[in-house]
Amino acid sequence: MQVVILCGGKGTRLAEETSVRPKPMVTVGGHPILWHIMKIYGAHGFDRFTLATGYLGDYIKNYFLHYSALNSDFEVDLTTGATTALQSGSKEKWKVRLIDTGQETLTGGRLLRLKEQLKPQGTFLLTYGDGVSDVDLTKVMEFHRAHKRLATITAVRPTARFGGLEITDDGKISAFREKLPTDEGWINGGFMVLEPGVFEYLEDDTTILEQEPMKRLVKDGQLMAYQHDGFWQCMDTIRDRELLEHLWAEGRAPWKAWRD
Repeated sequence: MQVVILCGGKGTRLAEETSVRPKPMVTVGGHPILWHIMKIYGAHGFDRFTLATGYLGDYIKNYFLHYSALNSDFEVDLTTGATTALQSGSKEKWKVRLIDTGQETLTGGRLLRLKEQLKPQGTFLLTYGDGVSDVDLTKVMEFHRAHKRLATITAVRPTARFGGLEITDDGKISAFREKLPTDEGWINGGFMVLEPGVFEYLEDDTTILEQEPMKRLVKDGQLMAYQHDGFWQCMDTIRDRELLEHLWAEGRAPWKAWRD
């Protein structure tokens, strides 16, 4: 089963990093956030990936072209340029397709460009190249199989960015509390499961998956939500990246579902 990861956006809110590399390649703990996402899927037995590239897509292609060599010991004959592998340091058994889906293509359009490759294979998974979670993907898949609709999204409640105040009518603060995850409503956290019928809801490169297609799926009763109360964090800003770096450095990364 293919895992599709949308990797083509410009990541303008993280411009400090994305001026020189695509957002999925911004690192956490020395590894691209994309690597972390793929490791999450790999921990649940999903090891076939299709990466929908766009902005600075060559950066991602070069990473995977050299992935095996950079994670292995090898000998180089400088006379001929021939290389001999000595020991592989890569534990991944992934098969990765890298498909250029256009510089300016929007999310629904990127998915539509993969139609001919994905549709014959049936059910597939889809997520964004900037968010990690400790969601149980096996349970998400079971939920999707049980309801038999076209689409499942993982609904999450992000941590509110600010603390809460309770204020009386005369302006007096009656309570002050720290921010809580429940202060924010449910949002689409990615980690979706889709059926090929979803392609009928996509029109062209300008289609934004999260707008008209999602609305039509809702209207048709074809969109379901797996509610995840655990950890979820996207990497939209430098602050988000610093949070993920901090959790990783302290060995407290909730999304790390794999063994080293």
